[in-house]
Amino acid sequence: VQLQASGGGLVQAGGSLRLSCAVSGGTFRRQTIGWFRQAPGKEREFVATTRGNGGSTYYVDSVKGRFTLSRDNAKNTVYLLMNSLRPEDTAVYYCAADPSIILSSIRNSRQYAYWGQGTLVTVSS
Repeated sequence: VQLQASGGGLVQAGGSLRLSCAVSGGTFRRQTIGWFRQAPGKEREFVATTRGNGGSTYYVDSVKGRFTLSRDNAKNTVYLLMNSLRPEDTAVYYCAADPSIILSSIRNSRQYAYWGQGTLVTVSS
């Protein structure tokens, strides 16, 4: 399974960006696809994830109401729409996938088997 993240860039606070994660290989609809981010000097943190096989979507509290995760099974792509961006959202954003991750582990980056290369999001104040 290979993942290609894109869509990062520089945006002013309050602005929006849409990240994409294109997935190849494996059975896309079965994959749980997650987004994580890592700011300079900080640990990688969970942002959001969408479960495979029509499962639910989950968000970290700090992005609820601002970020929306969606998946297009026809295009094997997951999108992260980020609205009302804040300077503290600045980070490298990574998408990750796993076909068999259990619900209790979806926020744990170490439980995802496949990773994309990351895309940088910079939010200026």
